[in-house]
Amino acid sequence: MEMINIKINGMPFSVEKNTTILDACKQAGIRIPTLCYLRDMNEIGACRMCMVEVKGARSLVASCVFPIDREGTEIFTNSPKVLEARKTTLELILSNHDKKCLSCPRSNNCELQALCKEYGVEDENKFEGANPTQPLDTSTAHLIRNNNKCILCRRCVAACKAQHVGVIGANNRGFDTTIGCAFDMPLSDVACVSCGQCTVVCPTGALVVKDETAKVFEAVADPEKIVIVQTAPAVRAAIAEEFGAPMGTNGEGKMVAALRRLGFDKVFDTNFGADLTIVEEGTEFISRVKNGGVLPMITSCSPGWVKFCEHYYPDLIPNLSTCKSPQQMTGAIIKSYYAEKEGIDPEKIVSVSVMPCTAKKFEHKRDDEGKDGLKDVDIVITTRELAEMIKRAGLDWNALPEEDYDPALGIFTGAGVIFGATGGVMEAALRSVADILSGEDLKKIDYEEVRGTDPIKYATYEIAGMQVKVAVASGLENAAKILDDIRAGKADYQFVEIMCCPGGCVNGGGQPVVPASVRNFVDIKAERAKVLYNEDKNLPLRKSHESPIIKKLYEDYLGEFGGHKAHELLHTSYVERTIN
Repeated sequence: MEMINIKINGMPFSVEKNTTILDACKQAGIRIPTLCYLRDMNEIGACRMCMVEVKGARSLVASCVFPIDREGTEIFTNSPKVLEARKTTLELILSNHDKKCLSCPRSNNCELQALCKEYGVEDENKFEGANPTQPLDTSTAHLIRNNNKCILCRRCVAACKAQHVGVIGANNRGFDTTIGCAFDMPLSDVACVSCGQCTVVCPTGALVVKDETAKVFEAVADPEKIVIVQTAPAVRAAIAEEFGAPMGTNGEGKMVAALRRLGFDKVFDTNFGADLTIVEEGTEFISRVKNGGVLPMITSCSPGWVKFCEHYYPDLIPNLSTCKSPQQMTGAIIKSYYAEKEGIDPEKIVSVSVMPCTAKKFEHKRDDEGKDGLKDVDIVITTRELAEMIKRAGLDWNALPEEDYDPALGIFTGAGVIFGATGGVMEAALRSVADILSGEDLKKIDYEEVRGTDPIKYATYEIAGMQVKVAVASGLENAAKILDDIRAGKADYQFVEIMCCPGGCVNGGGQPVVPASVRNFVDIKAERAKVLYNEDKNLPLRKSHESPIIKKLYEDYLGEFGGHKAHELLHTSYVERTIN
């Protein structure tokens, strides 16, 4: 490692040769503003907000892409020339920006807005001229594209490409440039997988989740409806961030208290559905191994991944587990077993889920995700939408008590909790599969080889005299590598977990938006995953098949694992989709 000596604003520092100015300044405790830069994803120097002075250079340079390769380099980050250039850049961006900030969903959480305040932009109309209005794209179930708020940073383009989807890009050139699909097709007409990764990297209100909170408020206000809510494991790992808590705070207890005060009749945990998914999926895997079924079997709880498979790898649909996701299984049980047990007409139930995932808004509307004309889940809101509901209702998050889920479908194991992190589904499944195949209550249940944020993980385990080889991938770019090996006949593993979003559900498209100034330097995936593994470690039950409520459900209602009634309620089908 070759180190060189430099000066930043007159102060001496030593950095590794070819470190970018942006990173060198970060090491020196100096924040350089950015709008387009995303580490390892969008390093294009396009927005020009990160400009700095380098002594001897003819002009200002973009710090995000400028490597320091000379001993004695002198950098100035806050000279009058630099500050004026950044302010002018902001004023130019605002010249054709829709400045309806008060009604913008990203108001007070907008990187452009924050920078305008920071750099003292007083005249938002300093540069006036043509400002054509673009139509909104509201065609999908999960998001709204408003190009009138787009600043052409191309973060969304990079995120979509990183997901191996790449259905959006820059159309036209110069002043007429817009971000959209080929031939300006609506997003619903292309092979978008609804992952929502574009929404969490957008610095403005150009891409926002389609808000369904009004439907929820209307439902809880209807005395004729029984409104039941479930929350996914990853939601607890992030929702507290919306109220100023440090990343990695477990917001479970306060979230449950908030949901009750919002008017929900019952508050259940999707972890119950995760435990249910494991016993069904584990049973399916064992059946495929013993009976010569299609292998490797691939998990099906991530709807963005399932849609990706249907679009891009339809020949591998037979490899998908037929199990519904935990969201859908929980909804199915609420409208069948729970309704029957409580004497409730299922048609009066409004089943609401709170998810870290925007693809869930697509999933719950799929065919074969309900029974007798009733959908398993009626309304899906994201972590961000729930936070907005809590704020709108005037609830003081910090003053809320810690409360527990309702016990009917609120008892869960550690295996269900870790579903929200990459590798969690695999580890949860192995805990149950190993016990069932060996006929023992095994004590070693921490399958650490599949943990962590590495994009692809492989492991081999000795289970009941069998060599069980597994693979785990998060992020569709990484999934594609495994799928290509399966297609080519190179895969020698039997069980594969795929999560659509990098790092799993903790990093889903519906989670709190984190500004690039944090995203570029903090491993969000790892910080949020710690919440789930800490909870798992401290729970008395850590295997899905040991859950008393799961046992009772099968004894009283479903019969055997993987049985006929379970298949009717808890399994689904897939379709081959076109690619536009």
